[in-house]
Amino acid sequence: MVNRKELDPEESPSARFGQRLRQLRDERGWTQDELGTRMGCTGTHVSAVETGRRPPTQRFAANADRVLGTGDRLQRQCRAVRHTALLEGFPDYVAQEVRAVEIRLFELGIIPGLLQTPEYAAAVTRGEVLRGASTEQQAEERLSKLLERQASLERTPTPMVHAVLDESCIRRPVGGPDVMAAQLDRLVEFAGLPSTILQVAPYALGERRAFHLPVTLLTLPDWSYVAYAESALQGRLERDTRFLQPLVRAYHQLQAEAMPQAASVAMIEQLRKDTP
Repeated sequence: MVNRKELDPEESPSARFGQRLRQLRDERGWTQDELGTRMGCTGTHVSAVETGRRPPTQRFAANADRVLGTGDRLQRQCRAVRHTALLEGFPDYVAQEVRAVEIRLFELGIIPGLLQTPEYAAAVTRGEVLRGASTEQQAEERLSKLLERQASLERTPTPMVHAVLDESCIRRPVGGPDVMAAQLDRLVEFAGLPSTILQVAPYALGERRAFHLPVTLLTLPDWSYVAYAESALQGRLERDTRFLQPLVRAYHQLQAEAMPQAASVAMIEQLRKDTP
């Protein structure tokens, strides 16, 4: 079959689900469109789940079990997928992040993942485990994926990364003084790279701050935009230009109102001096 993607069930829980779904579909001699019609979705949706580009929802798995006559087998497998540390929508985002020519970040309360030191990232995930928000396995998965994303920034050509951090990001202690000191040093190093810009959005901005939630904007090789944002339960990758244009304008406003890079670095360096 032309353009049939090979599946590796060992790659992730989503890949195992996709491989099983394809196997069941093939056994019945159905195309993705035919399965989608029976399930009440599109063949494109089926393809995205089979290839791991889109994680299955419980509703999708229940419909698949009904159509394929597999009891609750796929629903049980879906629960294993949903138990992963990666939010719904995040794998779609990562697939675009590794292609982006420009990455624009805004973060609140915590240093963005792409700028975290390993020790800072480990402290964040350890806190989630202690709160019962994730398991040890999920924490390891998240750290592994973060290291992969950071390594991808070293690709050629190097993407331009513009990070605007709310002042809370650099003032909130994470992992103890040594971890925080190293993290502040990392931010200063990041600001000195030729392909980066770092700004702090000070508390003084108050209600003028353009965003109330973290947001990421990617510029793709064709100079189109996608945006990614997260709630506590899921992530969403937005491609609709009707929603993207206001986000891009708001980010430009944020860049204009945030502290210049030199002043931002000076603030971080002063905090570093004050860190025991």
